[in-house]
Amino acid sequence: MQILSMLRAVSIGILLALSVSFAAPSASAADPQIDAAISQGIVGEKVDGFLGLVKGSAPADIERKVNEINAKRRALYQQLASETGTTLQQVGVVTGEKQIEKLPSGAYYMNTSG
Repeated sequence: MQILSMLRAVSIGILLALSVSFAAPSASAADPQIDAAISQGIVGEKVDGFLGLVKGSAPADIERKVNEINAKRRALYQQLASETGTTLQQVGVVTGEKQIEKLPSGAYYMNTSG
């Protein structure tokens, strides 16, 4: 029983990682304004797969874009979770790790310890 559970978890993890790898470009900011905000330290990636405001607030247009991108990411994560039999949170964490790996040097991110 334990072996089957472990195999299932590994299989789900592999499927999830592959799905997220192919979907990651769609989930990325891909917005020059947000990319500039990331470079300026206004916006950062979070380990949950969503963008966050580094200081808690930003100009209204940046906050609006962050919210739009996060809404698109949430929809994509929910779709991937349904397809892979996982949760939105699991998809978000896998994607968050991938997005953090792609950040340029010096960019802000929030890991599990905050």
